[in-house]
Amino acid sequence: MFRRLVRLPERPRESFFLWGPQQTGKRALLRELYPHAIRVDLSRTEEFVRYTERPGLLREELEARPGEPLVVIEEVQKVPALLDEVCWMIENRGRIFAIAGSSARSVRRSATALPGGRLARFDLFGLTSAEIGRPFDLCRMLNQGYLPRHYLADAPARALKGYVQAYLKDEVVFSGLTRNLPAFSRFLTAAALADTELAGYATIARECGVSAPTAREYFQILVDTLLGRYLPAYTKNPRRRVITAPKFFFADVGIVNTLARRGTLAAGSALFGKAFENWVFHELTAASHNRERYMGLSYWRLASGIEVDFIIGDMRCALEAKATTRVTSDHLKGLRQLVVDQPGVRRRVVASLEPSPRLTEDGIEILPWRVFLDRLWSGELWGE
Repeated sequence: MFRRLVRLPERPRESFFLWGPQQTGKRALLRELYPHAIRVDLSRTEEFVRYTERPGLLREELEARPGEPLVVIEEVQKVPALLDEVCWMIENRGRIFAIAGSSARSVRRSATALPGGRLARFDLFGLTSAEIGRPFDLCRMLNQGYLPRHYLADAPARALKGYVQAYLKDEVVFSGLTRNLPAFSRFLTAAALADTELAGYATIARECGVSAPTAREYFQILVDTLLGRYLPAYTKNPRRRVITAPKFFFADVGIVNTLARRGTLAAGSALFGKAFENWVFHELTAASHNRERYMGLSYWRLASGIEVDFIIGDMRCALEAKATTRVTSDHLKGLRQLVVDQPGVRRRVVASLEPSPRLTEDGIEILPWRVFLDRLWSGELWGE
């Protein structure tokens, strides 16, 4: 239904990983692109049991099918020992593998043993505006999230709750990532309430009844299972004291809404604004990967609290996400202070709900969110 923009090779000549959170559509994409590949689906109980008991079966079965070079392995994190067999088949038989998974944590040791230390990596994110096309419903996206099933649902609340329960069962309990599931469940709620903010390990640790190192480890579990990512601080050549701690963003705003029990988000509310910031980060991240720009994203914040939401590259563009129909001088404080600390910033932009683009006297571009999207996905915002 949606044309995914991740640039997987049509005829792979080298093996690669495809990473993405649960239900982003990895299985459907691989089956669409490679319908004739040999397929190993570890989400099927019989497949999981067979290869868990005897990982060497993979090598034996592939030896019997020498004329079919491409092998797709789905949910590889369930049986990471298969990567040892993959390594042998790549080095000794020239096999090509497309390996999909939702958790890099359990496969990290085996993955480092692959030829060259690692394979090519592709990331499949939740749906983006460029993949959905027109008409694009921003309110629907900010309430229901980026995962295809949830975005399309007429009543996604039950599906979102089920997703969280499945995540705890399949990614956390099954993989043995923590022994204290009640504390981790409390952490998920606390982390969702702090989405788009500084990763305050000590504060969240107190709320969950765990130590700060444990809270830090819980955040790392979210990163490793691709349910969230850090946004680092921009700290290059500061003229004033800046904050260096990272911010944390969940990979899907629908999951945040469910965990934080936000209810329906209406335009103009503070929670709609937080969801808007998460979505802008999602679009920036996906565009960077899908267009293979990899310019790096960060944020900038003074110790006084004045900040800019996103810095693209090395001050190529400074971007604020403001879910308001009227951007005022108060909304522009961060962008105006930024040029004092970083005079080399090339461009300053606000993605907003305003109806028409405009330019302030000091060169700040106020863009409606649709115009922002057009310039982002065309490459113009990146300077292409």
